[in-house]
This record gives sequence, C-alpha cells and structure tokens, in this order.
Amino acid sequence: MADDAPEFWYCLKHSTVEGRDGCPNKDRLGPYASEAEAARAIETAHEKSEAWDRDPAWNDDELED
Repeated sequence: MADDAPEFWYCLKHSTVEGRDGCPNKDRLGPYASEAEAARAIETAHEKSEAWDRDPAWNDDELED
C-alpha cells in the first residue's frame, strides 16, 4: 500500500478495527484497504485456513513417513 493510502487493521486484543496509530502490529491483522475488509479479518483468516486444509498441495495427511 502507498504511504498516503488509508490503512486499517483488526486488533486481536480489542476486537476492533483500528487505523495506523492503533495497537502494536503484534496484536493485529492487516493492513487492509478498507474498514469493511479489516472488520472481516477473522472470517477471512478462517476462510483461507479452510481453503489450505482442502488444498491437496498442502495436505500433510497424504505424506508418507
């Protein structure tokens, strides 16, 4: 993102959307381009995790020891 573009984060500590001057990055997800995207951060993370679980290229269950 460009330095002058608005950025939003989802704070894991407070369960809220924050701007640049929010909590430390270790406590948040982002940046996102909009407040709406940041508000969906947890859902987006779950969706991506589920997609990776179904991806045969990342399926560890099929690996042989």
